[in-house]
Amino acid sequence: MLALALDMGGTHIGCGILDDETLLRSSSLDSQRAESLSSLLPCIESALRDLLKQTGVSAEQCAGLAIGFPGIVDVREGKILSTLKKYEDAIELDLERWARDRFGLRLRMENDARMALLGEQYAGAARDSRDLVMITLGTGIGGAAMIMGKLLRGAHAQAGCLGGHLPVDFRGHPCTCGNIGCAEAEAAGWSLPRIAREMPGFEGSRLSSLSDLDFRALFEWADCGDDVARSVREHCLRVWAANAVALIHAYDPEVVVIGGGVMQSASVILRFVQEYVKKHAWTCWGTPQVRAAKLGGNAALHGATPLLSENLHP
Repeated sequence: MLALALDMGGTHIGCGILDDETLLRSSSLDSQRAESLSSLLPCIESALRDLLKQTGVSAEQCAGLAIGFPGIVDVREGKILSTLKKYEDAIELDLERWARDRFGLRLRMENDARMALLGEQYAGAARDSRDLVMITLGTGIGGAAMIMGKLLRGAHAQAGCLGGHLPVDFRGHPCTCGNIGCAEAEAAGWSLPRIAREMPGFEGSRLSSLSDLDFRALFEWADCGDDVARSVREHCLRVWAANAVALIHAYDPEVVVIGGGVMQSASVILRFVQEYVKKHAWTCWGTPQVRAAKLGGNAALHGATPLLSENLHP
């Protein structure tokens, strides 16, 4: 199956063309300063046409276009139901018509973390599992669950995909979703600068001189021995591990897959989360395996093939 795919990230939009499990070609668009999704559609169309030209594939040969979107998406109705301060005009856009008019293709949209889980289960780190959860660590924290080979969606399309909004500290910080102490509010890319500033000794840390603090810089300075960076890293690791245990208790997975840009430091994260899960997760059969996403930032793009193949109305 040939397919076009989009992964609508918080700062970048991944574009790809796939042939079953193989990502033939991909590109990335900067979306950080975009005021709306509608303003980006011409750029997205151009990027996809460039990929088609580069691979020698015509749109007519593709089975469809799949979009992973950072919000609540009802794939069964083909609608974006809710956004969170990103691409807020998407709810009003007729993206099915756009895909049909521009490319002559059917469209399927899904939450981006669910689509990443589909990709890892189809072609990545969870090929051998039908019961898994995925955590995506980046600008935000995404979550998704699969039970007995079926994506968990729920009656209102939000089941399983709000894993980053499970509270890990009821006395914590306000989250963009309206909750208090969500994993996102305590250890995501957007909340990291505030977390660091609130750490005792921040003013004397190398972190205070950074104009753009991200997880790459945090882990680098922690490895270099900066005490504040180490404390912030420890804080984030504990939040992510507690979030993993919450997902294990909720969805009974055999495998926990962790993805996102922060997994450039996978060895540190996997070891910490696996040990925490072994110590704190209540399971009656054994300990879920904690694995790094194999497909990296392309996991959601790889989810296009299984999403387009799924029978939504059996």
